[in-house]
Amino acid sequence: MLAVHVNIQVKPDCVERFIEATKENAKNSLKEAGIARFDLIQRQDDPTCFMLVEVYRDAEAPVRHKETAHYARWRDTVESMMAVPRSSIKYTTVFPANESSWRSA
Repeated sequence: MLAVHVNIQVKPDCVERFIEATKENAKNSLKEAGIARFDLIQRQDDPTCFMLVEVYRDAEAPVRHKETAHYARWRDTVESMMAVPRSSIKYTTVFPANESSWRSA
């Protein structure tokens, strides 16, 4: 299992539009066979800062995800909302160790 944390900071006047666009992307992403989790979280002390917590079933799943129409729509929609370029860090899941241990959203 591969976990990806995507750090995003949006412009203050774009917070609500970003949330709506990202929720739509997350809902569609969860329908993909290669995605186990797709969470949108917002910092409490700075509401312009978000993290996407994406858990993929295999290393190829992120590539397939980026080929979907809903990802392209999200990417194009939120690009102008970014205060700084988004960044990501990849992790290997340690616990739970396997897919059957992950609870659904």
